Amino acid sequence: MGNGKSGKKPKRHVGQYVASGDWSDYWSTSISRAEQGNIRVRGYRIEELIERLSYTESAWLLLRGELADERETALFDLVLRSGMDQQFINSAACAARYTASATPDSPVPALASGMLASGSVTGSPQEPAEMLIEGVALELEPAAAAAQLIDTWIERRGAVPGLGHPVHKQGEPRVLALRRLAGELGGWNEHGQLLDAVEEEMARRKGRLIPINLAGALGAVLSDLGFDPLMTGGLGALSYGMALLAHVVEEIRDGVPLRIITPELGASYTGPADRELPGGAAPTGRGKGGGRNK
Repeated sequence: MGNGKSGKKPKRHVGQYVASGDWSDYWSTSISRAEQGNIRVRGYRIEELIERLSYTESAWLLLRGELADERETALFDLVLRSGMDQQFINSAACAARYTASATPDSPVPALASGMLASGSVTGSPQEPAEMLIEGVALELEPAAAAAQLIDTWIERRGAVPGLGHPVHKQGEPRVLALRRLAGELGGWNEHGQLLDAVEEEMARRKGRLIPINLAGALGAVLSDLGFDPLMTGGLGALSYGMALLAHVVEEIRDGVPLRIITPELGASYTGPADRELPGGAAPTGRGKGGGRNK
């Protein structure tokens, strides 16, 4: 599948179908085919896949179109299990629980809310993957590529993706485990090594360590595995999905219905002081005659 930089089909648009009148391939997919009594996924019988593949192997086949080898399976499984959970530090968990407190009838709206809160600020690996793929394409030594990437991304976004954590200042525990195990599996390669160089260059410039975070490490491993950054972003959200489900069910069963934010929890008003409209105080009631529409 690659990085999505080459081999892509030309973009289709509805105008071409309207103009030609040929809608034969308007709805098409290379993922699966379903007919009476027969379901094929990437060409394989679904019964055989259910019988013989693990969840990780099935997910790889769905996303990449071909079966993973043993090393790819091990690395992909490592990615999918490495997120786990970190209490309320991830805003996606807070968003999911807040929604669950208001919609306790089903976990699905809250799960969706948590997924929607997965982005560049909450730890999506998409931007780190984009940065690292961009850096590898420079074909420079890691140190030189890292310096150029830092300058580019600070100018572009004001920050370097894949570095920093609000709590873990000397090393993110999940990253330390992921990086070590990925290295043992031969999965910390040019993208991972470039991320190491970015961390080192930032430490040199700042005079202190700004450690690789989980989004950065996931972006590196998935890029080394050849995943498109767009897919990498989705995998970041999906890998945290089980934690979200755990939070949602706990909130529904044991949480506080309709959570609020009080002054004691940090709610504060920073707007104008109390004031009145010009021409005197606003009336407290509508007076005789009732409403505005007469």
